[in-house]
Amino acid sequence: MYESSVTFTLDTICPWTYLAKKRLDEALRQVRSTNASTKVNFTINFMPFQLYPDASQEGENKYEWYKKSKYGDSEEKMKMYITLMSAYGESAGINYRFGGTVANTLHAHRVIQKFQVEKGAEVANQLVMSLYRQYFEEEKHPSSEETLLKACSDAGIDHSEAKSFIGDESEGLMEVKMLIREQANNGIDSVPHVIFEGKRRDVTLQGAKEVEEYVKALNQIVKESN
Repeated sequence: MYESSVTFTLDTICPWTYLAKKRLDEALRQVRSTNASTKVNFTINFMPFQLYPDASQEGENKYEWYKKSKYGDSEEKMKMYITLMSAYGESAGINYRFGGTVANTLHAHRVIQKFQVEKGAEVANQLVMSLYRQYFEEEKHPSSEETLLKACSDAGIDHSEAKSFIGDESEGLMEVKMLIREQANNGIDSVPHVIFEGKRRDVTLQGAKEVEEYVKALNQIVKESN
């Protein structure tokens, strides 16, 4: 069986990467329900990206920040954005909410990378989905100790192990910064960015694609895996 790594570059405060992840999960579900599952094993590998690297750890009001930085302080444009994202979210089973705090995500990435390396893809997947859900659907701070501990709990990570790592803010920090620079050096300047590793060639999709496009990419990898 061919082992295909699906490199999913994300930021946990990017709504488009949450949407893309939900759509990719549905595409994987569809493809795995066919005989493709006997030919290729797809494993998601998360890579870090920071949309707002200069954001503070304390953060600021998410709604006001979006309105000012993205839509020129226009209430009308902000409402249009909320309507659009809410509709996209609903189609993928996401209940986007727009309150809470936008803040630096470096420590969220630090946790994802630490436990992805040590505990594997499924634990990392549960971490990422918890971080998305907490930030976008429960209006939690994206990288507070409380949020990160809850994500670790949701992923089945021992509380004392998680607390010790989260509390030491220097552990794994340089490694994550190096990965972020590596992504930039690879020409990645926006997310989501997804690379499907193929036996003959890779397939790259940038932006939140429809489920059908992810299915097409996955099936191409399967087709060329013989």
